[in-house]
Amino acid sequence: MELATYLTEFLNFIQVEKGLSDNTAQAYRGDLKNYLTFLTDNKGVNSLNTITQSHISDFVSEMRGYGLNPNSISRKITSIRLFHRFLVQEGFCTEDPSLFVELPKKEKKLPTVLTRNEVFKLLEIPETDRPTGKRDKAMLEILYATGVRISELLSIKLSDILFNSHLLRCTGKGNKTRLVPIGTEALNAAKSYLEARPKLSKRRCDYLFLNTRGNKLSRMGFRKLLVRYVKLAGIDKRVTPHTLRHTFATHLLEGGADLRSVQEMLGHESITTTQIYTHIDVEYLKEVHRSFHPRG
Repeated sequence: MELATYLTEFLNFIQVEKGLSDNTAQAYRGDLKNYLTFLTDNKGVNSLNTITQSHISDFVSEMRGYGLNPNSISRKITSIRLFHRFLVQEGFCTEDPSLFVELPKKEKKLPTVLTRNEVFKLLEIPETDRPTGKRDKAMLEILYATGVRISELLSIKLSDILFNSHLLRCTGKGNKTRLVPIGTEALNAAKSYLEARPKLSKRRCDYLFLNTRGNKLSRMGFRKLLVRYVKLAGIDKRVTPHTLRHTFATHLLEGGADLRSVQEMLGHESITTTQIYTHIDVEYLKEVHRSFHPRG
């Protein structure tokens, strides 16, 4: 088989058997397509058994030459490792040339977080005298109240908000479902939107958040709304949907929540993923100390 055919086999495997999302599969596809193109065009490789560790090291060096940061290179190496492990497990080849390729040290960048005042300003921007404004208000309130990912928010169905229990049911990575507590303000915003929702469309759609054509709202549609609201709120930061997730976690920790509880609410499989927020919390405490300690 040609190298590109093995890539197709791998992508089918991670989507069908591993249940990974389309977005994750596309990320792997992009990384591995670059890798295989490098092997065939730059190294003349056309057989799996001729790929060596040196080939992979040369690919990594070329990525560095293009100016890719360590985090992006690490992701590409991870994709390559998974690909070669799959090839060995499926019997397509006998050796794994990626086995001893080292990951570069990652850059530790703290995510952007909004202050309480910035969040409250943002939440007040949507004009709730219109159905779309009620929808936007509900989306922002739910993001900040629950810390769900944007993909999880837009996949919420009408039956997923358990009003009496103050819980939100959401489906995360790997199609895993979890229940997340949701506060009164977010629930009230959701109720207000549900009353106005029929004005957006008479069509039947199980998804909670609709565009003006009555279809499920897209990521791009939400992103455009968020950019506009951030500007109207006068927030001078680069704010993405994930910023509200970071802000949710940080504000919980600042308020005294334990890391394990925040991990559960965020849907992180490993607590090490959640631990980045402890660094943010330390920065917050240092700022408090500088601001209020007489010898700060």
